[in-house]
Amino acid sequence: MTEHVGGAVVPTGFDVPVEALRRAAHYTGEPGCIAEARSFAALFVEQLRTEWCAMIDDRVRDELLLVVSELVTNADRHSNGPYILELEGTDTAVTVCVCDSSAALPHRFPRDPQRIGRHGLEIVHALAARISVERVPVGKRVSAVLSLNGE
Repeated sequence: MTEHVGGAVVPTGFDVPVEALRRAAHYTGEPGCIAEARSFAALFVEQLRTEWCAMIDDRVRDELLLVVSELVTNADRHSNGPYILELEGTDTAVTVCVCDSSAALPHRFPRDPQRIGRHGLEIVHALAARISVERVPVGKRVSAVLSLNGE
């Protein structure tokens, strides 16, 4: 890898791609798990800031924590067992994945300001650059990718 400094090309010596920061946590669904997941994600953001020098402003941090809250809340309410929160990040994006034991895929309802509740997936779609849902042998995996640079 090279860096351009004042018109000169300077070799940096970092030709090997760097692994993304990855963390995972297991939750039982007992009271307090959603708050624990948010705290886990907040620590992850701080680690991403220090280890990857990721420029994550407070708005992006809050959006990331909201996505974590919504996906973990859905797993907590709709699965019949424990769930796993996986976070993967670089200086440009964070992927939030939640795996749970329910094979039922989440349903995104149309916008309706009169509806009380059931806005979680709508919120995630508004904040994430990409969302995917897939069935896995033990249930499903919901992933949301959030851009850290506003794209």
